[in-house]
Amino acid sequence: MKNFFTLSTLLSTLLVAGCGERNAPSDNELVTIDVTKSYPEKTFVLQDLFDVEYVPLETTDDFLTYGAIQAVGEEYILSTNMGNDGDILLFDRKTGRGAHKINRLGQGGEEYAQAASVVLDEANREVFVVDLMTQKIRAYDYEGNFKRDFAFPDEGFYTETLDYDRDHLLCFLGQMPNVEGERSAHVLVAKRDGRIAQTIALPYESLKTPVYIDGELSVTPAMNLTAPFGEAWAVTRTSSDTIYRLSDGQASPLIVRQPSIQTMDQPEVFLYPYLLTDQYYFLQTQEKSLNLQTFKGFPTTDLVYDTRERTVYRYELRDANFQDHSVSLSAKPNQALNGEVAAFQALQADVLLEANAAGKLSGPLKTIAEALDEEDNPVILIARYKR
Repeated sequence: MKNFFTLSTLLSTLLVAGCGERNAPSDNELVTIDVTKSYPEKTFVLQDLFDVEYVPLETTDDFLTYGAIQAVGEEYILSTNMGNDGDILLFDRKTGRGAHKINRLGQGGEEYAQAASVVLDEANREVFVVDLMTQKIRAYDYEGNFKRDFAFPDEGFYTETLDYDRDHLLCFLGQMPNVEGERSAHVLVAKRDGRIAQTIALPYESLKTPVYIDGELSVTPAMNLTAPFGEAWAVTRTSSDTIYRLSDGQASPLIVRQPSIQTMDQPEVFLYPYLLTDQYYFLQTQEKSLNLQTFKGFPTTDLVYDTRERTVYRYELRDANFQDHSVSLSAKPNQALNGEVAAFQALQADVLLEANAAGKLSGPLKTIAEALDEEDNPVILIARYKR
C-alpha cells in the first residue's frame, strides 16, 4: 500500500536441535546478561541463519491488507489490518492466494468489538479473536461461523495470547493499567471453555513495571513477556530478574539479568525475550524513561547471546536480497506455528518498488518486485529454520 509504513514484524517458533553443541550452555547453566553494559556490535545476514523465501499475497477487492501478519502456519498466512476494520484474512501459505475472509466486527453477542490479537489454531481449524474491549476471547471457524466465547478472569486482561497445544492457549494474565498485578501470571487456558487449566506463577520480590506514571498520566510501552523457543517457550515478567524456559508446564531458569530490577536505580531497564534458537538468544532491553514534551521515550537496545561463543552483542539483522534493509523484531508476540517457520516480516509493495528502482534488490525478491504494483498487498518474507 502506497506511503503506508509499518514496523517490521518478526516472530519465531524454532525447533531446538538440542544442547549438544560445543560450548553451548548446559541445562543447569544460567546465562547472565548485564543490562547496563555497552556491548560490541555485530551484523547478521538472515540467510546465514535461516532458509528464506518470499510469498507475495494476492491482491483482490476482498483480500486487501497492510500486512499485519499474525501467524504463518503449515496451510495459511493469517493477516489483519492496522486499523479496526475487522478483517481477518487467511492466505494460502504456498501460493499467497486469498482463501478465507472473516469479518464479525460489531456489537452483537457473536461479534467482536475489536480484534486486538488473533490466534490461528490449525489443529482445530479455528481462529481465536482476543477482544480487549469486551474482555472476551471468541472462536470462529475458517468460514467465520461463531463457535463459542469465554470471558477474561475477573479484573484481568489477557495481554498476550498464543497457541500452546491442541487443547490450550498460553496467555499472560495482566492487570490494567499497570500490566502486572499480584495475581498476574502466565496461564494455560482451555480452548474449549476458557477454564484456566494451569497457572505458571514466576517468583518475584515486589512489583516492578515499565509503565510510566506521572499523576493521572499513565503510558504503557510495548513489551514482550512470552517468546516461542522450539517446542518450549521463553517466559518472564517485568518484576522478575529471570527469563524461564517453559516446557511441559514446568518453568526452569534460563537467563538471569543483572543488576536486579528490584535494586536498580532509575531509570530502570527491563529485559525481554524475542527470538530464541539453539545457538542464539535474541533479546531486548527497554529503559523506563519518557520525555513529556515530545512524548518520545522507552529507548530499547537489541541484544543477542551466542551460546557457542558465550558472548553478548548488540546486533543488526540484514536481508542478503535487500540492500541496506534491516530486519527488526517486533514487540508483538506473533506466531510461527510449526517447527519449519522461524520468523516472518511483511514487505510493503511500494517500498519494494522503490528499492528495486534504486538497484537494491536481488535474487527472488527482485523477480517478485518486478511484477508488483504499488497498491498491491505486501510480500511476506518467511525465514525457515535450517535443517
